[in-house]
Amino acid sequence: MKKISIIASLIAAIAFLSGCKKSNYPGHVLSTYIGIIDVRDIYKGNDVTLTPENMYGGSKIAGLVVSDHSSHNLPEGLLIVQDRYRLGFVRGISFNIGAAAANYVPGDSVVINLEGAVLTKVKGILQIKNITTDKITKVSSGNAIPLSRVTTAQMLAKPGNYESMLSVIVKAGFNPLPQPTDVYAGNKVLNDGFGNITLHTETGAAFANDHLNVSANYYGILFNTENGTEPEFRIRRSSDVTVLSSVIEIPPVIISGFMADVKGGDGDYEYVQLITTKDINFATTPFSVVVTNNAGASTPTGYPTNGWGIGGMRTFKFNLTTGTAPKGTFFYVGGSKKLINGGVSGTLPASTSIANANWIRAFNYTTTNGDGFGTMTGGLFANSGNASGVAVFEGTTVDASTKPVDVIFVASGGTLFTAGPPPVGYRIANTDWYDIKNPITLADQPFYTQGSNTLSLVYPTADLGYFELLGGEYNMSLGKWTKARFQTNLLLAKESQLSEIETTGATKIIF
Repeated sequence: MKKISIIASLIAAIAFLSGCKKSNYPGHVLSTYIGIIDVRDIYKGNDVTLTPENMYGGSKIAGLVVSDHSSHNLPEGLLIVQDRYRLGFVRGISFNIGAAAANYVPGDSVVINLEGAVLTKVKGILQIKNITTDKITKVSSGNAIPLSRVTTAQMLAKPGNYESMLSVIVKAGFNPLPQPTDVYAGNKVLNDGFGNITLHTETGAAFANDHLNVSANYYGILFNTENGTEPEFRIRRSSDVTVLSSVIEIPPVIISGFMADVKGGDGDYEYVQLITTKDINFATTPFSVVVTNNAGASTPTGYPTNGWGIGGMRTFKFNLTTGTAPKGTFFYVGGSKKLINGGVSGTLPASTSIANANWIRAFNYTTTNGDGFGTMTGGLFANSGNASGVAVFEGTTVDASTKPVDVIFVASGGTLFTAGPPPVGYRIANTDWYDIKNPITLADQPFYTQGSNTLSLVYPTADLGYFELLGGEYNMSLGKWTKARFQTNLLLAKESQLSEIETTGATKIIF
């Protein structure tokens, strides 16, 4: 009897499975609701009438309205809704409902019945038509819309992922730099350090004749265009622009790379490469370069109560008080040996001399203390999971309150920052990587690892002789990074030449 019962159960199971329709929906059907990410995926180039069968059993979406037609800058008739229904992905889609679209405002929560509607593309924009207002139920109003920071590079690489959703492009400026009379109307090129994108403003928009800003956050919606290759970004209203600055601050010196771990012993062979944005005579305009090493054995321990000026084995300072560096040229600071990738070590020969480079300050840091602070050491940089970093300062006085003109960190381990009170840590500058004010919330965050200041380089494999090259482009006429710095771990040989670290993907200053 037991065998007969088991066989009968198997036959029933097979019959049930064979009667089920196949579905490729990875989330399966949990309710009558379907995520926008799945609706967008249904479109394969031709119009589709939406049914529960092709919507994997679903028939409705629930989302938040992000469109605002009050300033007349969005495509007419489009109600734009986004959700985060599945897998945590925010996705948006447009509904062509005509003049009724203006009756909905950002933060309205809506449920929309999709049965019988048509998924199509009009002028490049994926949208749903044949939706009447009786298919739309407004559940509530005034809901907070989650903010999605998206770079121009992400938008350009996958515009379909960001079309019809509310995004914010942060720390963006115009290329070319706007003149005092320039206004929003028309197409403008917006750059956020990751790429260029078209900011489109209708001539009839309420803010069309507002003047352009030097640096701002732009909250808006991406739309594909008819040619399908040049998406455009549109803000909805003048309040979608949060001005960050009306003043251009150009760092006179930029960190462009460093050798933190040569092939063989590090003592007296580490160095930092920097590039100028203007002519500098260090005798009349002194600077200083500070390296921090937060390895577990570095002392004093605890949080850096004097910031970059903590000294000991934690920070080491080089004063730059002699020599010159013409604008747009590299110069170097570091050990006295001036070799590209370390000296004789065991059977290893000495590497190429780069003494012919422009060395502004070099001395044997294994036998000599730093200029003002820093204990003689066998290694300026940490080679572990704890943070190392380099900062450049105008002048030679560096203490807890001194702000650098440029800074970069490797890794984030160690006792680096505490909110206190009082707050203690390593101060940062406004750079392509760091922000003294949070670019979205505008909260103060002047220290590394505070708020959004969490970006860092990664350690390359130890003891192989990687030069940590920082590529990127700084545009002097725009006063900003048009291509943010990126890390290239350039593996050097003992025979490598100076040109390898000054021309292969190195930082460029565009005058």
